[in-house]
Amino acid sequence: MKNYSIHKIPSQVQSELANRFQKLRKSKKISQSELANKSGVSLGSIKRFEQTGQISLESLLKLAHLFDRLDDFDSVFQIQEDLKEIEKLFKQ
Repeated sequence: MKNYSIHKIPSQVQSELANRFQKLRKSKKISQSELANKSGVSLGSIKRFEQTGQISLESLLKLAHLFDRLDDFDSVFQIQEDLKEIEKLFKQ
């Protein structure tokens, strides 16, 4: 029996990232080998990422940098401010 959840699991996120990355690369008309040469990420790593979603963080950041998407990582692990606590300050 399958477990259903509104929350994604890591393998889903990996798969979605890999699919979005591959679409972005193809939309820019860049081959995997050209990308490997420009980014410093091995061709094998790029192929593995697009097929399985597995890639090292360093390689992922290099690829994001090449596509000017490094800022997309700024919100990862940011502490979210609790807006309800801020609202209480205005109600006093």
